[in-house]
Amino acid sequence: MNRERGFVFPEVIKTPSRFRNPIGKYRLNRSKGCISCGKCLETCTRDVHAMVKGKALVRNHYLCVGYDCENPCHQVCPVKALSLRRNPDFETMGDYRWSPDLLVSAWHMAEFGRPPEKGLEYRTGNSGGGFDKLRILFSNKLKDRVDCNSNGLEPDLAVELNRREDNAHRIRIEVPFYGGGMSYGSVSINTMLSRVKAAKALGTFCCTGEGGYPDELKPYDEHVITQVATGLFGVREETIQRVKIVEFKYAQGAKPGLGGHLLGDKVTPGVARMREAVVGYPLFSPFPFHSVYSVEDHKKHVDWIKAVNPRALVSVKVSTPTDVDMVAVGSYYAGAHIIHLDGSYGGTGAAPDIAKKNIAMPIEYAVPKVHRFLTEEGVRDKITVVASGGIRTPHDVVKIIALGADAVCTGTADLVALECIRCHNCESGRGCARGIATTDPELMDLVGLEWGAQRIINMFMAWRSEMIRILKKLSISSLKDLVGNTACISHIDYS
Repeated sequence: MNRERGFVFPEVIKTPSRFRNPIGKYRLNRSKGCISCGKCLETCTRDVHAMVKGKALVRNHYLCVGYDCENPCHQVCPVKALSLRRNPDFETMGDYRWSPDLLVSAWHMAEFGRPPEKGLEYRTGNSGGGFDKLRILFSNKLKDRVDCNSNGLEPDLAVELNRREDNAHRIRIEVPFYGGGMSYGSVSINTMLSRVKAAKALGTFCCTGEGGYPDELKPYDEHVITQVATGLFGVREETIQRVKIVEFKYAQGAKPGLGGHLLGDKVTPGVARMREAVVGYPLFSPFPFHSVYSVEDHKKHVDWIKAVNPRALVSVKVSTPTDVDMVAVGSYYAGAHIIHLDGSYGGTGAAPDIAKKNIAMPIEYAVPKVHRFLTEEGVRDKITVVASGGIRTPHDVVKIIALGADAVCTGTADLVALECIRCHNCESGRGCARGIATTDPELMDLVGLEWGAQRIINMFMAWRSEMIRILKKLSISSLKDLVGNTACISHIDYS
């Protein structure tokens, strides 16, 4: 077991793809001229080849690191029976933000619990902006350096969520991230359960989204955030009382000003029952809460939750308009414990591109603006700032915390661990061929609960180990020393 300050982290267990031929970056072709001499098996250290009944075969194309291999098998073959090429399937996946390299490297982490050693770029995508333009600085000139070896412990990645020191729960998450809202209806119940089971194992939380609180989640009450959104689907006093954290969703960064939309073919009998709706009819969440038009109105919302569950932490999820700093300080004075900033890079494949790319502020601009304003107001240490909207890698986590966040909220990354290929068919009931964002009973069974939970655990354990490695290189012993420490990062256009 991995032990850190009394908490027992879960074991990494190798969890291979559920598909017969996982997609990798390279393909090896073995011609009929192969004499099955076994030279490729002797040379390869990554279990790419196998000998079956005396015949050499390529068993695991996806494990090949291609031209980064230190002993290329196709070059040592005595009869030149092996040839290497890029996998054309690999080239068709993903997008500029979630590049094929990032997708496959996330699958590698979800299988093995460690970042890929070679062959894949697992730190940045190809967007040409955002986190892909920021670099972590490993320099002796960094300000406020702390000797991480002074106490002999690994850097502390835990985050305290209640900084108001009021009567609400004192909650510490063991990793600086929790799962964002994905509601029953938008994703399958197996996906929801995989995420929350992984959250429990990692000592953190996962949000229900706005689709209500399915009974299957009740064994995980201690690690569930229940969401109150504008549609109020499935919101009941009983569910608010079950949990330690309640999240108000005022807006999403991927579609601010638009509200939510669940197409009719995803409103199955189970979804309709949970949301108190009609089977087969589309559901809309209005924008905004029509009872909230001021900080005073907002405070009434927060007070409502505290009246129903006096010990609950209240999180406020907002998008990133230009006055997001004023929104954040208003939430603090309304009594919130967490301000959750959701930037424009977030959302599933169901989020409209025209909204994602043109309305909200990118999260890397919003976070430092909020951090600075709260600091000037003298309340920065009294509220927890959580960032989301395009967090894909542990390097993204480090970058946004250095810009001023305390922790992050993940979403798409969890789905990628379950082998999402970013096909952008999330809005359709049978559109997700991989059984992740679907309500179709047949497709839902493609994601097994134990398999799904372990894949997410493995990926986030890889994130954790990579973040520890980064903080050690920065000589930082605690994550809180990274918050707002912009000397740790640079923009490649201005460095």
